[in-house]
Amino acid sequence: MKIFVARLAGTPVFDPAGDQIGRIRDVVVGPHDGNPPSVHGMVVEIQPRRRVFLPITRVRGIEAGSVIFTGRLNMRRFEQRDTETLVIGQMLDLTVRLDGEPVTVYDVAMEETRPSFWQITKVAIYRGKRRRETRIVDWGEVTGFGVLQKDQGAAGLIAAFESMRAADLASALHDLPDKRRIEIARALDDDRLADILEELPPNDQTAILRALEVERAADVLEAMDPDDAADLLHDLPDEQATQLLALMEPQEAAPVRRLLTYADDTAGGMMTSEPVILPPTATVAEALAHMRQKDLTPAVAAQVYVTRPPTETPTGAYLGVTHFQRLLREPPSTLVGSVIDPSIDPIRPELTVHEVASYLANYNLLAAPVVNELGRLVGAVTVDDVLDHMLPEDWRERAHRDD
Repeated sequence: MKIFVARLAGTPVFDPAGDQIGRIRDVVVGPHDGNPPSVHGMVVEIQPRRRVFLPITRVRGIEAGSVIFTGRLNMRRFEQRDTETLVIGQMLDLTVRLDGEPVTVYDVAMEETRPSFWQITKVAIYRGKRRRETRIVDWGEVTGFGVLQKDQGAAGLIAAFESMRAADLASALHDLPDKRRIEIARALDDDRLADILEELPPNDQTAILRALEVERAADVLEAMDPDDAADLLHDLPDEQATQLLALMEPQEAAPVRRLLTYADDTAGGMMTSEPVILPPTATVAEALAHMRQKDLTPAVAAQVYVTRPPTETPTGAYLGVTHFQRLLREPPSTLVGSVIDPSIDPIRPELTVHEVASYLANYNLLAAPVVNELGRLVGAVTVDDVLDHMLPEDWRERAHRDD
């Protein structure tokens, strides 16, 4: 039975008791010196975002939608050896040669050639820049897998990881060699790359941004949430940050500039400047429609902030907040100005991260309104913002290391 590796990406992995313990993120193979490379095992991602190694000898079944293994799984973080190759991360999109002509790899297939011994036996390739002519050929028919290539491309890998959440794809990119990570980042569209950058450690963020053309880097910053863009710019040299801000569209740069005026560990430095804001004359139906926007995080979508016009930060006079749960209990035609929660006071931008955490904990809130000295709403601090700042600075890197 042939198993095409790219289709395994994201497949749930189950232990002998039938409990899901993670998902397949890649397949590891040995040296490919002309003979079909042997499969050493699979990279499995378990929570919290740790990648471990599952030897192929412990795989007892690969079925539609599941991989089942026997024995115990070693929880040590996966470390790729110099002689090993990640199929999805490093083989897909390679340019190899078939009958002397260049072709591109978009998948490979593995087979169990004898009990518990798997090899890569087939290569799925296409000619040209698009998959207009595709073929599946034997491993031995193509050459060039061991050649270091200047620009490998990334279409196949991106297709394999298309359904992954941004945080999961960020985790996958973090584990790839620097060259491959940059190739993939350049191939992603601005919105997808922006989402992924928000989930990467600061060192990865700045390395990718520096590798992009400066105009493209500014476009990606525009696609990021203003608070995340501000955090990233904080980590860049002042000259580069100033240059990027100057290249951003003025309306996109304005909220980022405001956030950069606050200290990083204060409510102003953590807040998002784009919460859900409506005037008091808006209806409950309108509020719920705004909260259903798919690009809002659950914490941001949990409540609506009510202000006098204008309703873009910094707003007109702040009036109060109403919660998603309260809105669900009201008739659609009810005005949001009549269902404001009077018990929630706003916080000031200069509050420290620990003061904000105490405030959210005291009132059991997912987010808090931030109001300046003029009584205008300038943003909202969410619980995930607070967690990001209370965890160690290298917490994302630690998620990829052994305890």
